[in-house]
Amino acid sequence: MSLRRLQVTDFRCLQSAQLELDPQFTLISGPNATGKTSLLEAIYVLGRGRSFRTRRLEHLIRVGRQRFVVLGEIAMPERRVGLGVEGSATGIRAKLGGDKAPLAELASVLPVQIIDPEVHRLIEEGPGRRRRFLDWGVFHVEPGFVAYWQKYQLALKQRNAALKAKQPRAITSAWDEDLVRYGEQLTAARSHYIALLVDQARTLAKNLLGMELTLAYRPGWGRDMSLSEALQQSWEHDLESGATQVGPQRAELSIRLDGVAVKDRISRGQQKLLAAALLMAQVKLFPRDAPVQPSLLLDDPAAELDNERLAELMSEISSHAVQLIVTTLHGEFAALGTPGRRFSVGEGGVQSA
Repeated sequence: MSLRRLQVTDFRCLQSAQLELDPQFTLISGPNATGKTSLLEAIYVLGRGRSFRTRRLEHLIRVGRQRFVVLGEIAMPERRVGLGVEGSATGIRAKLGGDKAPLAELASVLPVQIIDPEVHRLIEEGPGRRRRFLDWGVFHVEPGFVAYWQKYQLALKQRNAALKAKQPRAITSAWDEDLVRYGEQLTAARSHYIALLVDQARTLAKNLLGMELTLAYRPGWGRDMSLSEALQQSWEHDLESGATQVGPQRAELSIRLDGVAVKDRISRGQQKLLAAALLMAQVKLFPRDAPVQPSLLLDDPAAELDNERLAELMSEISSHAVQLIVTTLHGEFAALGTPGRRFSVGEGGVQSA
């Protein structure tokens, strides 16, 4: 029910590494700049088809090599499933059970989330990061979500191409019906998910920050009109800009603490705790009857958090049924108990400890 085996080749600074992971808690220790975070990044790429550190695929390939390969094996109740990703100058490709697969299918067998020293970016950066956060969660609770997300993206791409080419309104608007149909489905799924998420996240935020959390979904167009009406009203603006200016691709997750927008009042450390609370709420919403459990990656969780806040966060994390894979500078991390497997990373590569 979790990632049990990992094999990494020519990924970042890692020439080759093989790890047998514990289903509950694996600890990876070693000095800075030796590849601990790269191991977590490889797992993330294996489950998401992209990195949490960079958008540039070439940065993931070890210097002097032409490609990277990350392979994994998932232990499920009655079978084991192999999966893998390969990245090169031509892009990234995925395999599942030995066959080529869309990148989206990776998430169905390896649901992976990360809390790292840059986790505050979920709060600090623009709405695109929060939309990706939402969509990962919705994907795992709404079986049909990925289908209408893909159909919406296709209609949006075609409509934007027509706008950029300055096609007549009759031709450009031919995509509006699909845009509205799938956009409204996408919006309904996100809205429903946020209602579930805030119930979980409110308690976590209260425990970690001592403040009242509220979440609100802004769908990407005015609340006083339908998406169809918004598209009609935005036509001149769309034509001028060469792109569709309303719709779920413009949606935002509004986050407030004690009624105030979070960007206006909280410190970097509080941003980290709030983002961690939202990510942990996602983990709690993961379906209990799913054939695999989520893998939660913790990259140096002690970074920039005082002992009291770190203890509170670790208490929340340790209370959930997830596979933990944790990096630390030291060989111990008592806040999470005793790891089932230990690895050390250094100049000699990755060694079982």
